[in-house]
Amino acid sequence: MSVDGSADPRFAALGGRPGKIVAVHLSYRSRAAQRGRTPRSPSYFFKASSSVAATGGVVERPVGTELLAFEGEIALVIGAPARRVSLADAWDHVAAVTAANDLGLYDLRAADKGSNVRSKGGDGFTPLGPALIDARTVDPARLRVRTWVNGELAQDGSTGDLIFPLAQFVADLSQHATLETGDVILTGTPAGSSVIVPGDVVEVEVDAPDTGASSGRLVTTVVAGPDVAFDPAVGSLPAADDTQRAEAWGSRESAGLPAAASALSDELRAKLERTPVAGLSQQLRKRGLNNVTIDGVAPLHPEAKLVGVAATLRFVPGREDLFTAHGGGYNAQKRAFDAVAPGEVIVIEARGEAGSGTLGDILAIRAHARGAAGIVTDGGVRDAAAVTAVGIPVYTAGAHPAVLGRKHVPWETGVAVACGGTTVEPGDILVGDGDGVIVIPPSLAEEVADAALAQEDEDAWVAAQVAAGEPVDGLFPMNAQWRARYESERRS
Repeated sequence: MSVDGSADPRFAALGGRPGKIVAVHLSYRSRAAQRGRTPRSPSYFFKASSSVAATGGVVERPVGTELLAFEGEIALVIGAPARRVSLADAWDHVAAVTAANDLGLYDLRAADKGSNVRSKGGDGFTPLGPALIDARTVDPARLRVRTWVNGELAQDGSTGDLIFPLAQFVADLSQHATLETGDVILTGTPAGSSVIVPGDVVEVEVDAPDTGASSGRLVTTVVAGPDVAFDPAVGSLPAADDTQRAEAWGSRESAGLPAAASALSDELRAKLERTPVAGLSQQLRKRGLNNVTIDGVAPLHPEAKLVGVAATLRFVPGREDLFTAHGGGYNAQKRAFDAVAPGEVIVIEARGEAGSGTLGDILAIRAHARGAAGIVTDGGVRDAAAVTAVGIPVYTAGAHPAVLGRKHVPWETGVAVACGGTTVEPGDILVGDGDGVIVIPPSLAEEVADAALAQEDEDAWVAAQVAAGEPVDGLFPMNAQWRARYESERRS
């Protein structure tokens, strides 16, 4: 069996089938700003060589999916094997650059758990070409990538906006595995990526404005896939939620979704304010969710109810050089408190380390002034009495007089965090009372609140029977006889 791809029209622009395709996650500042997080170093995923397509081809949007998105990118084609090459020498191993469209199905991202195997590995999901630009003839710091959808400019980015220079991807990857001749690196996409639908035509071009060199326009047409559904007996089904919709479209607004904090409607908020955390915990447990409590924290205001949408802040363990680089100035901690929206809860990952403060009264005042619903930290609080006096609900692992830098470095915002032993994603719903804090997936919040309130009514009725002298045997939980009596009284 031959594996030579030189005659395969899919690989016409490359002259042969690439051994591997490595794609960069976040690399442009404009895209990082959309995502609300800036990586400290590059991260990657693989794409199958079978996903490569030539210009003029089509890409299918599978039946049952809605979130096929384009990403115009600069592709690097390796010209000479690279193993542990320095940053200074890395560009010498690049033979050419060209245009790429890193297509992806956000409906399958959750199933992939970060690997992107299914979400970005489909047939036709990596168009490349149509022409190669000799890497020797261009300045990698002065390249441009543009994308058009149905003739309208959707993306216009340049390598001047990159967080990491193009050569760094080559040097970094070569530390871990040999980059071989013909391998392709997809170097990330600038802001402007969005959803496309059957009938849309996407064009991507990479050029060097200084020299006029161009890849030409890489053209792909979106078509509807055949009426063949994914088989649940052999694998995960597509699933789209509001988080994936917002990321696929580029923003909640573009996706037609309400702002994050308003995703918690006034009606749902009122229900959750009436519902004990213990009741919510019981209902989540019935639905298979046990790891949803933020453990080890206690309220500064036990009498106050906390209900809001998570906005996240992550600290990493204290290290003097890192604190010097990231702890001063307008750091992630200050940005989080300045950006919190009305109705949001600032959730701080501090690894359960209460040996220094993660906030004090000034930041508590700032959060309160911006209308935040509360603050939850599995670290310590400085000036605890003053923070308590501000009046905003705060849950903490305890009071501590030391400043942040003793144990923590403020690192990033807007990412999934681990707080009190559970994962909290931006947009999750938090409810807190004297029993503690619980995290509710937004998609379950209405259902869980209604069920918990119904259970509260039932428990109140059972409590009244016990108070009247009835034994708990058969009543708690109710057997068929007591259940019939309860239902009868409810109807009357």
